[in-house]
Amino acid sequence: MEFIVEDGKHLHEDCSTLILPALSIGNVGQLAVDVLISSTRGERIGYLDDPNVLPCVGNDAYRSTPQGDLTLPLEAYASSSNSLTLIQQRSPVVKGTMVEFAKNMADFAAASRKKHIVVLSSLDFGRWQTIDMSSGLQIYYLSSANMDGTDNECERFGWKRLQDYNPDQRLWKYLSNLAEGNAGHDDDIPSEDELGEEDYNASLPFASLFSCFKAKGLKVTCLLCYCSEGDNIPEAFHLADAACRLLGVNPNNFEGNEGGKWIVPFSWQTVYGPPPDTSLF
Repeated sequence: MEFIVEDGKHLHEDCSTLILPALSIGNVGQLAVDVLISSTRGERIGYLDDPNVLPCVGNDAYRSTPQGDLTLPLEAYASSSNSLTLIQQRSPVVKGTMVEFAKNMADFAAASRKKHIVVLSSLDFGRWQTIDMSSGLQIYYLSSANMDGTDNECERFGWKRLQDYNPDQRLWKYLSNLAEGNAGHDDDIPSEDELGEEDYNASLPFASLFSCFKAKGLKVTCLLCYCSEGDNIPEAFHLADAACRLLGVNPNNFEGNEGGKWIVPFSWQTVYGPPPDTSLF
């Protein structure tokens, strides 16, 4: 992975917290990063080139006035006022290369001296085993603070550790060995068709990122929410708000548009088209 700095820009040493998405169902992690970049008025400082990420190109996602800037698959933004570095990923990883991509991202984070990595992602609502919507949308987490994935700070917010996380479970253990460079040919790893319910979480992209960041000795926290495919903008706001709470950033200082605290990215205006004509009902 190569980091290309834009002309006249540089990595800010004081932006020691890194936020990035892990692609999953509903693209909630990417949407949450979108709204964080827009609301913190993040400045694009460069982009990352990785052979494991599929190429893509698009228009500027955040500004209504065209500047001639193109959007690329992996972009780095900095919000100096909030001490944040944010990476947005706009295309998927090549199948079978997720661990290699995660290793490269962990190398980048370590080389740029990041102190805390926050990974935002989502889980399939159809696999939610214990459904409790009494308190609204729930945040689940996984942290490197303790071996069992718990974190007192996350618990203080009322969040629950990821269900069924077990570092000794076969797929989590295999990921850990891969991240540390200790995986051998004799490891009993199931094929994709043989994955069971207990393997689901560890098979997702966030698990590879978590394992590789942890193997580098970096503090990493994954924030997760359950969702289905469709309009997941409410989940994105919820996940973005959770990231701000964890990092002590007050969204009320963002001075968002339309009287809210968030600045809705310009590109969202065309995501789901115009609202339905109410005269039809």
